[in-house]
Amino acid sequence: MNKAELVDAIASGSGISKADSKRALDAFIDATTNALKSGDRVSLVGFGSFSVSERAERKGRNPQTGAEITIAAKKVVKFKAGTELSEKM
Repeated sequence: MNKAELVDAIASGSGISKADSKRALDAFIDATTNALKSGDRVSLVGFGSFSVSERAERKGRNPQTGAEITIAAKKVVKFKAGTELSEKM
């Protein structure tokens, strides 16, 4: 499902217009992004939690040359499914 299909599903499920659904989805994405940038965790009870984790610097190999390279440390977003979502799968 892509963003346009998700907007359509929100609109039909909630009875609001597609334009309002798109604005609501964009607001959710912006709020979640800003919370994660500031180091907060976003928890949606029953659905799951978004959090930021730090990945340490590590060694890797260039697949073409075989030369060892250093992969820089970075922050990654993690999602952990909630109990209700897990049970519905």
